[in-house]
Parts: sequence; structure tokens; C-alpha cells
Amino acid sequence: MRKVAMLAVLLCLVVGGGARAQSGERPLSIVAAENFYGDVAQQLAGPHAAVTSILSNPDEDPHLFEASPSVARALSAAKIVAYNGADYDPWMARLLGATTVADRRVIVVADLVGKKAGDNPHLWYDLAVMPAYARVLSAGLAAADPANKAEYDQRLQRFLDSLKLIDAKVAELRRKYAGTPVTATEPVFGYMAASLGLVMRNERFQLAVMNNTEPSASDVAALESDLRQHRVKLFIYNSQATDTAARRLLRIAEQSKVPIIGVTETEPKGKDYQQWMLGQLDALDKAMSGRTG
Repeated sequence: MRKVAMLAVLLCLVVGGGARAQSGERPLSIVAAENFYGDVAQQLAGPHAAVTSILSNPDEDPHLFEASPSVARALSAAKIVAYNGADYDPWMARLLGATTVADRRVIVVADLVGKKAGDNPHLWYDLAVMPAYARVLSAGLAAADPANKAEYDQRLQRFLDSLKLIDAKVAELRRKYAGTPVTATEPVFGYMAASLGLVMRNERFQLAVMNNTEPSASDVAALESDLRQHRVKLFIYNSQATDTAARRLLRIAEQSKVPIIGVTETEPKGKDYQQWMLGQLDALDKAMSGRTG
């Protein structure tokens, strides 16, 4: 992954805990490395927690992030910490190792689903991940704040029920598009593409880009040929990481009239996780069906 430092650390503080503070209770402090994990934490905790999401700007490439002392300070106050793992955010493990907080619970999402360094780390596009994360986080909330366990249980069930809309949309699109060949600049959307039954081409190219290595000339040529010869029906690109090579592929896809969608690694502002996923699935459906409206 690319390791160039950002000019500034972008912290997004999602303030919960209003009702808890009014009742004299101190809100639980939760820090999530990525804002989609923070968003789900807020949905599950409601007014009983203040959630800080570290990576929260959808206009920045998350691979360019390096932590600063302000991130360490946020972690030092946290009672619950969640991060992706699988070498997507290695700075979190280093920072946690440098701070000690009594009874701090740390959730490494990759560990919950058996993923490790070298696997595709874009776990939030895997349909199995958010239910697993939500259940572990809800149990952590109840352990830290047993007086509100019933509410946490209710919020967990409400969240799990809301994910059924995503499951239903995926099932609908799988019926329409399973077996369709597609390609991408990176494996950001890989897990979701697999759930949809799409046939992902040019995976060696995508892994090279993800790991910040130069794709081979033959892999570049194969992807370009797939676009020019219409061997693929959709081109997926990471809209947060459009370097010169990605822009060249976008031009080829546009010139070849291959449908294009952009996907992101960070939840957009003003949307929750469910809306984000459904929006990207709708964009895929629109592109592949040829709808323009």
C-alpha cells in the first residue's frame, strides 16, 4: 500500500452521549480507524457513546494516511477501539501498543472473519463482515455499560434487520448479472463483486496496484485489451486513488464505451453504511443495465 504522509490528520468526531451526559453518565469513548466502523458503532451505541472516526474524508486516499500525535491522544481516552486489520491500517496496532488503557476493548475486524495480511483488506464490502463486527461490538457495549444492555440488544437487532435490504439488493443483482465479466483498477469492490457473482478479470493487475508495485507490461496490456475489445461489461475504479495509470484506463474505458462506476474506501459524508452500500449497488445496476436516468 502507498505510504506517503498526508498533510494533516483528519479526525471526525461524531458526538453522541447527549442523553447520557444529561443523566449524569459519562458517554463511552469509542475510536474507529475507519468511519464506516465508527458509523456502525454510533448506530449501536446511540446516545451512550461518543465516537471518533479517524479516516473520514472520502476525497482523500486512505493509503496515504500516517497517524499523528492527535490520533494517539484520541486512542488514549478510548474504552472501545475498532480497526480493520489485515494490514490495511497497520499504524493502529503500533499506536495501541504505545498506549495503555485499563479495560480497553480492541476489535480487529479482520480477526473476526479469519482474514490476515496479504488478503484483500477491503473487508467492509464482504456481506459477512458487518454482522460479525456488530455482534462483537454490541457485546462490548453491554459489558462496558450493563445498565443499558437491553437498549444495545434492540439497536443491534435493528441494525441487523437493516442489512437485509443490502442482502436483498445483492440477491436481485446476482440474478441479473451473475457470470458477467468485469474489471477494476484495484480490488476495493472485490468481495461485493464476488457476492454478485461477477467474474472479475485482471486480478494480478489489481493486486499489484493495491500493494504499490508496478503491474507487469503483460498485465497492463491485458486490461487495456479487455476494455478495447469489450471483453468486460463494467469497469470499476477507486475514485479515491486516481493516479496517472488509473486515469489512462478511465479514458480507454470511456473511449471504448465500457460502463464505469467509481467506488470508495471511505463512507461519504451524510450517509450511513447501509445507504452507502445500497447507493453503490444502485450505481452498478444503472451502469450495467444502460440506464441513464
